[in-house]
Amino acid sequence: MVQHSVEIYGGLTALVFAILGIWLGLKLTRKEEVVVVKEIAVLTAQPFALNEERLRELSITKRELEILELIAQGMSNREIAEKLENTVKTHSSRLFDKLSAKGRTQAVQIGKELGLIP
Repeated sequence: MVQHSVEIYGGLTALVFAILGIWLGLKLTRKEEVVVVKEIAVLTAQPFALNEERLRELSITKRELEILELIAQGMSNREIAEKLENTVKTHSSRLFDKLSAKGRTQAVQIGKELGLIP
């Protein structure tokens, strides 16, 4: 009985050290992910030209276009309201309807695709 218990303890000790060795090996050799963010300036061949035809087709007013430009600059509704001294929500919601946009980000994306804002 004593002979077998020494073999069992020896086997368990070997198993513990094997597991520890594997874990430590994986921990030390694992490469960490490095995320590199690099901004690249994109030069456009031509300066921005407003797509007047699309503007008329969508019946977007000058005020709505102005609000779209301010949204594209990253301004909040409160900042836009302070700048224009007017209600923004009405113009924004009309603009979103005309562009079939669900929100500010989508409105900016659609506005750029249609050539309404740079």
